Amino acid sequence: MTDAILHKYSGAGNDFIVIDGRSGGIDSYREAGAISALCDRKSGFMDADGRTGADGLMILSSSACCDFKMEFFNPDGSTGMMCGNGGRCIAAFADNLGIVPGEGKEYVFEAADGTHRAAILRKDGNVCTVRLKMIDPFDLHQCEEGWFVNTGTRHLVRFVDKLETLDVATEGFRLRHLPAFAPEGVNVDFVSSGNSNLRIRTFEKGVEAETLACGTGIVAAALVHCHVNGLKPPQTVPVKAKRDTLSVDILPEGVWLTGPAELITTRNKYE
Repeated sequence: MTDAILHKYSGAGNDFIVIDGRSGGIDSYREAGAISALCDRKSGFMDADGRTGADGLMILSSSACCDFKMEFFNPDGSTGMMCGNGGRCIAAFADNLGIVPGEGKEYVFEAADGTHRAAILRKDGNVCTVRLKMIDPFDLHQCEEGWFVNTGTRHLVRFVDKLETLDVATEGFRLRHLPAFAPEGVNVDFVSSGNSNLRIRTFEKGVEAETLACGTGIVAAALVHCHVNGLKPPQTVPVKAKRDTLSVDILPEGVWLTGPAELITTRNKYE
C-alpha cells in the first residue's frame, strides 16, 4: 500500500478514515482488503485517543461539476451508499484542506446517492458544526417488523419501548438479514420517543455491528416519526444517538441534518 496522509474524523462518534485523493496515487486505498485492514477494530488504524479501526473510509476526490466528490466505503469494502455523518465529516475535511465553496457559503459535492450541500455553521477547535442537505427520501412504507425508507441508504425503522436494554447486536443482525430486504440488506434503527426528542440505536450493514451514530438512520427515524404522527413540514426533530444529539430539519424544500464533525488525528502513513 502506498503511503498517504490519513485523517481520522468523528461524526457524533461514528468515525472515519479520510484521505485527500485529488492528486491521485491512492487507488490501493479503494481496495476492499486495504479498507478492511485499516478499519479493523483490533489491528487497524489507531487514532490519537487510542481507538483502533473505523466505521468506514472516505476519499475526497475531484469533481467536474461540484466542489469535490465523496467516495464512501464500509469496513467490508462495500460502497454505493450515502453516510450522513460521513457527509458532515468530509465537509469539515474540505474546509480543513482550504477548499473554498464555489457557491457562497455552502459546499456542493457529489456522493453515491446524488448531489449534496453542506455548510460549516460553527468552529470550536477541532470540532465543526455542519448542516448537511440530504437527498429527498423515497419509498417510505410500512413493512415487515417496522417502517422502510431510503434516505441515501436503506433503513428499517422499528419503534421499541426498552431501548437501553435492547440486544441490538442480536436483533439488528436478524432484521438486517430478513429475506424481504435481500440481497442488499438494510440498516436497522431502533427508536424510542422521549419527552423532548427521539432516541436511537442503529445496527449498520457493512459494519455489521451497532455504531455510536448513523446520520442517514437519524434522518430516517425523524421522517418516520413525523409520518406516523401526521406531522407536516416544517418540523425540527432532535434525535439523541448513543453520544450526541443531532437535529433533523424537515422543510418543504428538503431535509437537513445538523451535527458535529471532529478531527481526531492525522498521521503521515499507515503503520
